[in-house]
Amino acid sequence: MSPATNALSPALVSHLPTGLLIGGQWGPAEDGRTFEVADPATEEVLFDVSDASPADGLRALEAAHAAAPAWRAVAPRERSELLRAVFATLTARADDISALITAECGKPLAEARAEVVYGAEFLRWYAEQAVRTDGLVRTAPGGANRQLVSRRPVGPALLITPWNFPIAMATRKIGPALAAGCTVVIKPAHLTPLTTSLVAEIIRGHLEDRGLPTGVVNVVPTSSAGEVTTPLLADPRLRKLSFTGSTGVGRTLLKGAADQVLRTSMELGGNAPFLVFADADLDAAVEGALVAKLRNTGQSCVAANRFLVHDAVARDFGQRLARAFSELRVGPGSEEGVQVGPLIEAKAVDKVDELVAVASDEGAQVLTGGDRPRSPGHFYSPTVLTGVDAGSRVVTEEIFGPVAPIVAFADDDEGIALANDTEYGLAAYAYTRDLARAVRVGEEVDAGMIGINRGLVSDASAPFGGMKQSGLGREGGEAGLEEYLETVYVAL
Repeated sequence: MSPATNALSPALVSHLPTGLLIGGQWGPAEDGRTFEVADPATEEVLFDVSDASPADGLRALEAAHAAAPAWRAVAPRERSELLRAVFATLTARADDISALITAECGKPLAEARAEVVYGAEFLRWYAEQAVRTDGLVRTAPGGANRQLVSRRPVGPALLITPWNFPIAMATRKIGPALAAGCTVVIKPAHLTPLTTSLVAEIIRGHLEDRGLPTGVVNVVPTSSAGEVTTPLLADPRLRKLSFTGSTGVGRTLLKGAADQVLRTSMELGGNAPFLVFADADLDAAVEGALVAKLRNTGQSCVAANRFLVHDAVARDFGQRLARAFSELRVGPGSEEGVQVGPLIEAKAVDKVDELVAVASDEGAQVLTGGDRPRSPGHFYSPTVLTGVDAGSRVVTEEIFGPVAPIVAFADDDEGIALANDTEYGLAAYAYTRDLARAVRVGEEVDAGMIGINRGLVSDASAPFGGMKQSGLGREGGEAGLEEYLETVYVAL
């Protein structure tokens, strides 16, 4: 612990788990190693966290495998009530959890509070879905037999979560897995493992109170993700992999999952277009752009990455967006009134700064921002670029920072073509008053999620996921539960 923990309540600091959770018990890594978790706004160390080894990972899988038969036998109603109870606890402890998110992730407290609400909602949603697993009994068309179709849990699952939404990305995987009757091993991001561990402890406590197997949820934070996950993927006891992160890492994990033919879900990188057509309500478009671009300081896979704006309104939209960006308060997320927090680490700032510099060298104009406004901390000013070439790296690469490059287009065909000119297909946004145009965007833009006249698409009850290099499968909604169920057909 350090002075950086002063923003956290003493009760949270004294009871926050920083070890490995294996078989219902918190403990150190096998070799005693730890790694530091720092506050990106101050660069001060928050806690030392146990650093799992490959052997620790296998112990966690053994615990999940051992608990699987008992958990699978738990009645759906009982699994439902457990998830609902955890939802209630997360909601009651929202202040502590949001403060922890801000401390380790950097996002402003208002955003952290919104993430707690969003993350808890996955547990309420899957509490409701746990008792609604579909099945089928019918006479075969030939009349000779009956068809019985049932669903069963796929088995122990490895859940690999990213750093940018440490509660929501965990609950979005844990909720459907537990609802379906699967046990889990969670490998949180080493930059933000604390929130996930706190959620796991809350679940462990509820399992214990109800006399249920506590090995259902296991947590192995590590600074050596590849070393820990590789033997897990090769172990036949593991039957499911769910990963949220970069496309590059996702490809590597898919290769590792191939030998055991693991059931896989992949929510990977994005390069979301934000289309502003000539008839758009520009005030609404700017408001939506602030949400779509600057949520978590732009560090989101569904963040608007490319602003594609019709020639007729490109100048006006750019000036309005720059004015709105310039009025935002940048600083540590724990400070009241801060709207834009730090990036997660120094190399993230370096990458954003490089992309802006390259675009400027290519002729783009910086309307606002383009600098590092304060130190210490990993800060970058909200930045608007105009006159950006469609082939610039700031357009073709995922920025993961508070930079909005504006590319002009001449007509609908060009705008949609530019939107689809990427290997990614996760999210897209469009602003227009024309219903026919909105329908066309929904039909022709290659993205798994499309927001029309809104800058936020995430909802626990809706399917979240993409196409092309943005991933496989869906999380959230009814589809999220399907990812953890096998279909069994019996001919009677």
